[in-house]
Amino acid sequence: MLKYNIISAIAWLALIALITPPYVMQKWPFALVLAICIGVMIWGAAKVNSDFYFDVVCKAETKEKVVALSFDDGPMENYTPQILDILQQHKVPAAFFCIGHRVEKAPAIIKQIHAEGHLIGNHSYSHHALFDLYSSKKMSKDLESADQAIIAATGLRPLLFRPPYGVTNPMLGKAVARGTYTPVGWSIRSMDTVIKDADRLLAKVTRDVQPGDIFLFHDTCAVTVKMLPALIKQLKEKGFAFKRIDELLNVPAYA
Repeated sequence: MLKYNIISAIAWLALIALITPPYVMQKWPFALVLAICIGVMIWGAAKVNSDFYFDVVCKAETKEKVVALSFDDGPMENYTPQILDILQQHKVPAAFFCIGHRVEKAPAIIKQIHAEGHLIGNHSYSHHALFDLYSSKKMSKDLESADQAIIAATGLRPLLFRPPYGVTNPMLGKAVARGTYTPVGWSIRSMDTVIKDADRLLAKVTRDVQPGDIFLFHDTCAVTVKMLPALIKQLKEKGFAFKRIDELLNVPAYA
């Protein structure tokens, strides 16, 4: 947040200088400063691990060879149960950052996720394309609706939250603080919504795995289901163990 406050203050000063009557002052340096500040703000919003607007935990600081799997955007009846079967077969815990309106449509899957020992996190209720343009109060209402959907299925209020699209901004920072969530990102982004070949996907995510890494997948993709057993096998062969995100980061999962 301090980074944002500093850049925001510089941007305002540059803007004031630009709109002040010119006299003999050249304007282009202030326009350049303003453009740079806007660019930095956009970068900070898009880069989930920048901690520009608020702190987002993206990796555990550890030398122990442990990692965490996470799946976003579910539950989906076509894929989430298959992923759960694979995780159960290999005795691997994971985190599922769920969309509220999908939770309401598939409460049985949410109950299964919880019953099998996995973590359930908040990934907003709507996951709307314009979510990042909402006011902080509207964001809070959206996150609370997701909480209520999860509570209805499990009786538990999640404390871990992953921003939709991984985008952050000052409004979301206020909503996160209001809801006392721990924002969680990732250190290895699979791009499984783009990569459709299981071998390519496996090669990408195993290229440089480090202790404490958090993997981002989606339980909305057939390729993820196909690739997952090979990923688990390969990481275990390399000496890695799997932990739930809350255990990896040593933070509470539920209120």
